[in-house]
Amino acid sequence: MKRFHILNTLFNLTEAHLYACLVDFFTNCSRYVNCDTGYKHGNLFMSFRSMFQDVREAMDHVHLSGCLKEKTLENLEKYVVKDPRVPLLLSRMKEVGKVFLATNSDYNYTDAIMSYLFDFSDGDKAETPQRPWRSYFDLIVVDTRKPLFFAEGTVLRQVDTDTGKLRIGTYTGPLQHCAVYSGGSSDVVCDLLGVKGKDILYMGDHIFGDILKSKKRQGWRTFLVVPELARELQVWTEKSELFEELRSLDLFLAELYQHLDSGSSERPDISSIKRRIQKVTHEMDMCYGKMGSLFRCGSRQTLFANQLMRYADLYAASFINFLYYPFSYLFRAPPVLMAHESTVEHSRLDAGEAGTALAPWLTRHSHLGQQVTGVPPDSSGEEEDDGEA
Repeated sequence: MKRFHILNTLFNLTEAHLYACLVDFFTNCSRYVNCDTGYKHGNLFMSFRSMFQDVREAMDHVHLSGCLKEKTLENLEKYVVKDPRVPLLLSRMKEVGKVFLATNSDYNYTDAIMSYLFDFSDGDKAETPQRPWRSYFDLIVVDTRKPLFFAEGTVLRQVDTDTGKLRIGTYTGPLQHCAVYSGGSSDVVCDLLGVKGKDILYMGDHIFGDILKSKKRQGWRTFLVVPELARELQVWTEKSELFEELRSLDLFLAELYQHLDSGSSERPDISSIKRRIQKVTHEMDMCYGKMGSLFRCGSRQTLFANQLMRYADLYAASFINFLYYPFSYLFRAPPVLMAHESTVEHSRLDAGEAGTALAPWLTRHSHLGQQVTGVPPDSSGEEEDDGEA
């Protein structure tokens, strides 16, 4: 696993792009000699591993120094998407339950971003009367340092919202209205809100830092925001014939071996089918872009898709989709057959009986899965590799 680094977030795409640019530069630079593990120029040798480490450290410096956030705040309209439905959804959520915000960002940056998101005085039409953004939350925690937040956490301190500075000492009092806290842990959040793990539906966009850790360590219900999902669904719909061809090739491959057993000496020639499968798989991947699909490679799921299915109870392109569901809605995952179950064909009802039985159910549930997708819960209880690089 030392040769692999898992791209968990959109931030990693910039790292991958920068690393690819460096490899391209040194490969085509006449001053450097291409070696199996890197590049050499006189007494200087740069391995692929050291180049990647340099890129990683540079990206960490950009984040820790604060210059990335400074550039973001200089042009919020360019980098932050404002949606007038956000205040409406949060208002409705707060009417039926408790809403909290937990972010790794410091208070000053959080305040600037949230103030911009909830400011519709420039002519944008908001769905609700304008009010301070902090009033939409029962609890606000900054500087959480996720994923550490889901383990032992850090000291909980109260933030002075006038200056953005932290107050001295550990905060041990009750939850205060519109107060902002720094640090703490997921256990502290549960105590302040008076709830237990499965009472919480936690929404995040980081499969490892948000979803995997909150599910494994705290047992929170999880909702993964996957912005790329809209594009994935578009390609999946427009290029469905490619997946159908891939499935047909798999079936044809199985039929070649249908009448053979351990006593057969015949060996079917499947080389042309394998080449066609590779060609169709590559064509499918390129439809999603040079990085391929986030969820699959041909008929196989990616690591990201596997982790999503295991740790995310729900996922969608945006949490705004909750606007179109009642808060009493019961999300259930579609039944998924295991490999041994898919080989057995159950006896079917008469066509007329089946139509009579299914018609009322389809009428009530015809909109299922259009906005938010549910995934089957994991019931194994086994610990699995976190997918850390």
